[in-house]
Amino acid sequence: MKVELDARRVTVFLNSTDQWHSRPLYTAIVRLCQERGIAGATVSRCVEGYGAGGQLHTTRLLELSENLPVRIEIIDVRERIDPLLISLADMVGEGLVVIDDVHILRFLTDPKK
Repeated sequence: MKVELDARRVTVFLNSTDQWHSRPLYTAIVRLCQERGIAGATVSRCVEGYGAGGQLHTTRLLELSENLPVRIEIIDVRERIDPLLISLADMVGEGLVVIDDVHILRFLTDPKK
């Protein structure tokens, strides 16, 4: 079965060493999404990148490999995403949040088969 709907995608870019109440910030964000019933959140550790400060973070250099870029993608309908953005504003001390309106196709197994 295919379900189509308009949604919002929130992409959060941070460093793997960013913390929230003594745990990784990316973990705290995923847990918050779970608690709020958000449809989905995925964390990806990036191989290389830099932000506004221009400092390179990469797996290629051992001394720089502990502080890697992390990307969190969150997708749900606007009614659930908009309140989440308020909490993210309090949690993300330094980072980038990108918000896109998207059209999604969700494929589900047919429970009748």
